[in-house]
Amino acid sequence: MDTIKPNHDNGMWKGAPNEGFIKAVKLRHPLTKCEKMLWEKLRNRQFKGLKFRRQHPIHLYIADFYCHKYSLIIEIDGEYHDNDNQILHDTDRTKTLEEQGCAVIRFTNKEVEENIACVLELISLKIEELEM
Repeated sequence: MDTIKPNHDNGMWKGAPNEGFIKAVKLRHPLTKCEKMLWEKLRNRQFKGLKFRRQHPIHLYIADFYCHKYSLIIEIDGEYHDNDNQILHDTDRTKTLEEQGCAVIRFTNKEVEENIACVLELISLKIEELEM
């Protein structure tokens, strides 16, 4: 079994449990179509020279994408996020992550598929907001 990095800090992982690291590794492959599309734009510091991580354990959750410099979480939501119970769960999740000092921005699969340039612009605007 792979060694899991220590996670008892309040930095990048916000105290994520070991199970979160194991689950994150499994979620990295395969990526969904939309995750892959966005990852191709974010990886290797291509976007604004920033380091993004994918399927990053943070607190009790796993973020689709995370930029530690800005504590920015980017979530890509599939259709199941339209379910009333999931909407409540996502709202609670966002609140909890914001209480941990993170900013959360969400996009639908449709937004990523149909206008990734707009998604990247909105991410850029969020980063500018966080710089202030």
